[in-house]
Amino acid sequence: MTDLTKYLTVREAAKRLGLTEERVRELINLKEIKAIKVGKWRIHPDDLENFIKSRSNL
Repeated sequence: MTDLTKYLTVREAAKRLGLTEERVRELINLKEIKAIKVGKWRIHPDDLENFIKSRSNL
């Protein structure tokens, strides 16, 4: 079983990214951010980090 305590909510991810919750859900639906749905969307911190790195110009 997956430990959901390590996963971020859409709200937490949006806050970290400086985006709206709606935009984070759009990115999940577009498969830009990997997430699992357990009642509500949950995002693993590593997946959020990978998304941030994929958007970086570094």
